[in-house]
Amino acid sequence: MREKIINLVFVFFVFALGAISMYFVDSKLLSDNSTTTIKEINKVTENRNITITDNDISEAVANVYDSVVMIKNYQKNKYAGSGSGFVYKTDDKYGYILTNYHVVKDATKLSVLYSNEEEVSAEYLSGDEYLDLAVVRVSKNSVIKVASLGKTSELALGDTVFAVGSPVGEEYYNSITRGIVSGLNRKITVSVQSTNDWVMKAIQIDAAINPGNSGGPLVNGKGEVIGINSMKLVDSSVEGMGFSIMIEDALAYTDLFEKGKEIERPLLGITFANVDETRTLQRYSITIDDNIDYGVVVISVASGSGAANSDLRKGDVIVKIGNEKVDNYAYLKYILYSYSVGDTIDVTYIRGTEEKTTKVTLTKNDD
Repeated sequence: MREKIINLVFVFFVFALGAISMYFVDSKLLSDNSTTTIKEINKVTENRNITITDNDISEAVANVYDSVVMIKNYQKNKYAGSGSGFVYKTDDKYGYILTNYHVVKDATKLSVLYSNEEEVSAEYLSGDEYLDLAVVRVSKNSVIKVASLGKTSELALGDTVFAVGSPVGEEYYNSITRGIVSGLNRKITVSVQSTNDWVMKAIQIDAAINPGNSGGPLVNGKGEVIGINSMKLVDSSVEGMGFSIMIEDALAYTDLFEKGKEIERPLLGITFANVDETRTLQRYSITIDDNIDYGVVVISVASGSGAANSDLRKGDVIVKIGNEKVDNYAYLKYILYSYSVGDTIDVTYIRGTEEKTTKVTLTKNDD
């Protein structure tokens, strides 16, 4: 028995000695070189083509920091709230700031606070509630720096990104939060105008995003803006899911907004219900096949609209526009609004159990 105990003690001692040795080897390798590869560390185990790097983003932060502003929204001469934005261009007279529409919505007066604590008046030019984008301008003389713009096409999952903004107002002005790219080209359903749903394409990140961050830039490791932080997924069971509008999607509309114009939305010409809105369908005496589990049901067709000049009629279930699947009305609008007034589109629908296709010429939406 005594011999067995001695053997066990000896084995434990050898194991502990080996673990201590590995600790000091690993620690020395990591402290001597911040770009030491796992291959070097794991000579006693296995080779891996992974590199450990020191992700210091201070230079990238410095590259964008002075272009970021806090935007204050006043309604009827009372402070109503704030958000963030960034200067993306200047011309001979003005500096132009991108932000979220909800940051400036209903404002009767706007002001902008720079990183040097100078506060100046700002003017809302135009924006869009569905895209949650807006352009504000200020005097060029007040602009400290213009942000460098990057490309989301160069992003990869796991890339380091950071957000700059004022999460809870002036007390935490221009805070930095860092994270990674968690997902690309996410389609997020959000509520617009209280009851209407809308789908937005976004970058998913795990950097902390709070309400005051809205409109602030999402920035890559080079200090280039690659997104506009727009929302945070609010769910008691979800942590660390933030979303950012891709910079290319925003820039597609800045010329229009700078001129004070609004986006002209195309109209299909129907009233609708989603396939799962059973009570609405019953109210209009509409019955659809039990096997249909997605799509938009036509309740009525507006006279004089593009739909009125097509084969669509009450009870049809729209399941596709072009080659894109229509899950529900939020997706219908998302797909529809990628077209322009006057475009002719292919609409695939189910009537009874038969799938059909018709062409619809889109008209102007005056809503």
